[in-house]
Amino acid sequence: MIQPLELDRVEKLLFSDAKIDLAELPLDEVKKCYEFLREFSAEKVIYGINTGFGPMAQWRVDDRYLEDLQYNIIRSHSTGAGTPLPDLYVKSAMIARLGTLLQARSGVHPEVVELLAEFINRDIIPFIPEHGSVGASGDLVQLAHIALTLIGEGEVHWRGAWRPASEVLRENGLRPMRIHIREGLSITNGTSVMTGIGIVNQFYAERLLDWATLATVMMNEIAASYDDFMAEGLNECRRHEGQQVIAWRMRRLAEGGRRMLRREHELYSGGHSDVKTFDSRHKVQAYYSLRCAPQILGPVYETLQASRRILEEELNSACDNPIVDPERRNVFHGGNFHGDYISLEQDKVKIAMTRVAMTAERQLNYLFHDRINNILPPFLNLGTLGLNYGMQACQFTATSTTAECQTLSMPNYVHSIPNNNDNQDIVSMGTNSALLCRQVIENVFQVMSIHLIALAQAVDCLEIRDALAPTSRRVYDDVRAIIPRFVEDAPFYKQIAQVEAYLKNHPLKLE
Repeated sequence: MIQPLELDRVEKLLFSDAKIDLAELPLDEVKKCYEFLREFSAEKVIYGINTGFGPMAQWRVDDRYLEDLQYNIIRSHSTGAGTPLPDLYVKSAMIARLGTLLQARSGVHPEVVELLAEFINRDIIPFIPEHGSVGASGDLVQLAHIALTLIGEGEVHWRGAWRPASEVLRENGLRPMRIHIREGLSITNGTSVMTGIGIVNQFYAERLLDWATLATVMMNEIAASYDDFMAEGLNECRRHEGQQVIAWRMRRLAEGGRRMLRREHELYSGGHSDVKTFDSRHKVQAYYSLRCAPQILGPVYETLQASRRILEEELNSACDNPIVDPERRNVFHGGNFHGDYISLEQDKVKIAMTRVAMTAERQLNYLFHDRINNILPPFLNLGTLGLNYGMQACQFTATSTTAECQTLSMPNYVHSIPNNNDNQDIVSMGTNSALLCRQVIENVFQVMSIHLIALAQAVDCLEIRDALAPTSRRVYDDVRAIIPRFVEDAPFYKQIAQVEAYLKNHPLKLE
């Protein structure tokens, strides 16, 4: 029984310097599949073993050229363009490819699995340009760039420098991948790059949701909101799991704080029949961006739960073609490389993350707009009004970046363009979807970093640090360690980047 590779394990491989234990890999199953294919493929016509690829599949390749055939698909498809994909995403893509090969349905020699695992463990990162995939037959171009380095060609990023793959292999005592039957096609065919990007997107999106939840609690502490918007009695009446989870998390985060008000104490205790005793300056109900957080962030939570399930299933799927089945003693031709599952989920995630950015931007506007909040100076300006500007210009950055997220949220899943002599007449564009989602997530981190700085400044404007809930106080202190309370005008761009790094690298892990 092949043990599934869980996303929690992948997160440790990517962020905690964990390693793959080669002794735990099901290499016997991989070898069994390889040996079956070697026996089964004799005197048969099987796609990608003794035929051409794609529209060229109608041409039978002479047996004396079968090894060249596998090298040719790797070299001919290494045609990516654009900026190199960052190391973290490439490593994730290699882990996703390993997950496919470990299903023992690809017919590769175990040497391939071992070499790929060594690349992952040693942080040998192949050069993969961002552009090139249409998402079916999976990520042919980007995966070809991985395969190119496995055969000792192309470039890798190792120890901070771009180096020829052949040199790095030699220095690590590793032999290049050999061609046995169909190793070239097996490495290049499938959804592993879009899945790898999607996995990193997932981890960062989950962190952003946690930060958005905490930021909303701090917003309501600053506004001294009535706390019943997150009450169990309110949210259990609407039967969506996500809304109830977010409300529960907010209640947990708010524990120990002394800023939010109890409606039953303030408005239900009698003594307000006379209009003169009612303080209308304090809002009976907060603005939607504060009050409706469970209803706004709840769907985001459920979207990420669905995406996590799809990614984990894809990670543990055989997604190349054809599929080699030793148990049924057959080789099946089909389309497991088609990236629709990942493409659709990445579009959903980027839309959900844009919603997070929009909520944060509206909360920022509440903080900055003195005629709306009625308790804070314009733009949280602790200096001289007119002479100093506080965080006025920070709003420009947050608003423009949120607007870009809205533009990028146009679904990419529906943008199929036929190609490959119309062999690929409908494609997923899954890698493009994942890359756009990645950009949206980067943008949201920028908006959220400005938001956290503003929250800390608002706390200082009101001098309420000691009344915050413990988690809010801890985050306030962390932000203030990066950017102290400010009165005079100064550049913010370095501190925004530092807070962004803090948000990425210090997950709250709200459970």
